[in-house]
Amino acid sequence: MTGGQQPVSVGIVGGGLMGKEVAVAFARWAALTDHPARPELTHVCDVDPAALAWFERIPSVTSRSTDYHDLLGPDGPEVLYIAVRHDLHERLYVDAIEAGKSLLAEKPFGIDLRSAGAIAAAAQRHPESFVRCSSEMPFFPGAQAAIARVTSGSLGRIIEAHSGFSHSSDLDLRKPINWKRQAKYCGVNGVLNDLGMHALHVPLRLGWQPDRVFAVLQDLVPSRPGPDGDLVTCDTIENATLLCTATDRFGGDGAQPFPLHITTKRIDPGQKNSWSLRVLGMNGGVAFSTRYPKTLRVMSVADGEQVWQEVEMGSQSCFATATGGIFEFGFSDAILQMWASYLAERAGQLGDRFGCVTPEEAVDSHRVFAAALDSWARSEVVQLP
Repeated sequence: MTGGQQPVSVGIVGGGLMGKEVAVAFARWAALTDHPARPELTHVCDVDPAALAWFERIPSVTSRSTDYHDLLGPDGPEVLYIAVRHDLHERLYVDAIEAGKSLLAEKPFGIDLRSAGAIAAAAQRHPESFVRCSSEMPFFPGAQAAIARVTSGSLGRIIEAHSGFSHSSDLDLRKPINWKRQAKYCGVNGVLNDLGMHALHVPLRLGWQPDRVFAVLQDLVPSRPGPDGDLVTCDTIENATLLCTATDRFGGDGAQPFPLHITTKRIDPGQKNSWSLRVLGMNGGVAFSTRYPKTLRVMSVADGEQVWQEVEMGSQSCFATATGGIFEFGFSDAILQMWASYLAERAGQLGDRFGCVTPEEAVDSHRVFAAALDSWARSEVVQLP
């Protein structure tokens, strides 16, 4: 770690699971061997005082509040990480941007396309506020290696690609209702709002903007137990399967359309919490899943034979760390790398490293979500503008 790091004060709005992960990532910042910024968690906000109590273990936190407005003034932090219900995104994000705060916003960047557009418009009006959206999984070393193979053009003309995120947390029908299972809080996009950014970050960054979408959406659990044990309507879709067409620009044969398969599933039996990417081209293929975080699968064509090989991945991602190169990479490391990317880009020093989701990409993802709902309602392919 160099001595020229610029200190950056950070505040968290939403002290739940992801807020705690961010706090722990900052505590490991010294693991980064060379970075232009040094974040310091100074403010935390949550409407639940019990959630705030957890942050008493973080010495740098000098302010704990139940009102996010307390973080928006001149005495508040420079950067805000906001992780709240989807129906609250637009109000809190726009307020933060208009207050001149930089923002790392949780997905899906608004409850729907209109909301995402309003947030992006606020960011355009206030360029002093550096705004990006959260997406951790592409920072796994195996994911970065897969992306590098695609962008190198070594796969040749793309035949097809699949990007998805799956877990099985909703498989238990006795699991109580929560806000992610209610459209008024999560949005009618359901699982697409919850997991869709995971599946679309890399395709959009590769320039694979879907132009046609055919969707199959599944509402598998119509009700769940409420606080008193009575069944409450669970009106969000659990699984979404999208078959899209996109255009490749890396294969060397000019712009060529190919099928892009996007899946987001809360009920995928056998999955715990897995992000995956698989791309096949005329000259080879590449596949990676966080289910097997050390293993990158690479396919090549040699002497007329198609050969799948496994490459063991180490611990190093976009930003070098003190961790031994042979050690394993995990979700906490991905959080650290995502924040390293965000703060480096904010400082104008990202270079050619992989960056966080832009407001424009977040809006594009919502366009895909809206087209998916339209496709399912009409039982036909929807053309995106």
